[in-house]
This record gives sequence, C-alpha cells and structure tokens, in this order.
Amino acid sequence: MSLFQKCLAESIGTFCLVFAGTGAIIVNDLHGSVSHVGIALTFGLIVTAMIYAIGDDSGAHINPAVTIGFWLAGRIERAIVVSYIAAQVLGAILASLTLRCLFPAHETLGATLPVGVWYQSFLMEVILTAILMFVILRISIGSRERGIMAGVAVGATVALEAMFAGPVSGASMNPARSIGPALVSLHIASLWIYLFAPIFGVVLAVLLNRFLVSDPTTQILPDVQI
Repeated sequence: MSLFQKCLAESIGTFCLVFAGTGAIIVNDLHGSVSHVGIALTFGLIVTAMIYAIGDDSGAHINPAVTIGFWLAGRIERAIVVSYIAAQVLGAILASLTLRCLFPAHETLGATLPVGVWYQSFLMEVILTAILMFVILRISIGSRERGIMAGVAVGATVALEAMFAGPVSGASMNPARSIGPALVSLHIASLWIYLFAPIFGVVLAVLLNRFLVSDPTTQILPDVQI
C-alpha cells in the first residue's frame, strides 16, 4: 500500500477508537446506561475490531505511542513516524468534533483528566502504556500484530487496564485519544501528562523486550528498513 493509504487507515482507525471509546463515556455521563465496565469493554472491543480491520493495511497502531515504540524497536522507518502520528491525531480530532456536534452540552467530551495528584496519573500512564506496548511487541512481527488471536490479546489488555485504572488516570495510554477531546473541549491543562507519560512507557517496554529477544532481527519484517 502507499503511504497515503496507510495513513488513511490509521486516521480511520483512530477516529473509530475515539468516537466509540469517548462516545461511551459521554453516553454514560448523560444517560448512565453504559457503566464503567461497559466503557472499558468498549475501548477494548473497538481496538480489537480495528486490528482485524486495518492491521494488514497499516499495522493498526492507532496510537502515536505505539508508532514511536515500533520505531524505537527498529521495526518501522523513521520517515513514516511523523505521517502516522499526524494521521492518528487528525482522526482523533475529527472524532471529537463529531461528538461535539452530537452532544453539544457535554463539557469534557470524555477527556482524560487526573483524579488525584498529577504524579499518580503520570506514573499510572507510564506503567499502563509499558504493559500495553510490551504485549504488542511480544505478539507482533515487524510493526504488525501476527496470529489470529493477536487482536484479542491487545484489545483485552486495553480493556483490562481501562477497567482498573480508568477511575485513576483515565487509562489513556494513547496521546491521540487524549488530544482529540482535550483540544475540542478546551480542557488542556493536564494534557501534558497524557503526551509524555506514554512515551516513557513505550521506552520502558522496548528496553524490557530487548532483554528477552536474543536476535531482534527475527522480529523485523523483510520489507522494513532500519
């Protein structure tokens, strides 16, 4: 596929993630019919669906932190990182703009906001993203998840982490997921937490993975240049 097609897939995938995930938060806030468990499952299920839908096209990163993690692991070219991240952020912003049109009375649009002190949420996001990226690295070859159950593994990790950490930090693990609602709702004071913490998390995951892989080149697709 061309780079444009891959970026389009990433933009669509991130749009669907933010629309469904933060949409579930909004509906629950307005109607109380989804529940915290339902929100966590929504995030996990949409991630699973997108991996199967666009995984063969772009790798279904749908997360700037994951894209950066794959680059740090030497599995994608540096030249495509900026394009992927731009596409992901665009998809997230479009999703939040759509939700603003649908639910104009909602204040935060599902933005991730720390509940306690900032460093609690920061550390939580570092650890959550490290776990997620570690799982992704362990079940992928190159920059794509491989195996029929790979999507389920990643989606389940997202749902699990959102289940217990959502009430603490929002369980973003994804800068694009946080950028969209934050910019559209103008709740940007804590956005820096959700931009930098996931980056620290993927760095940690890449380092941990290197200790477990004797020959990193075995996890690189033939068409991926370092």
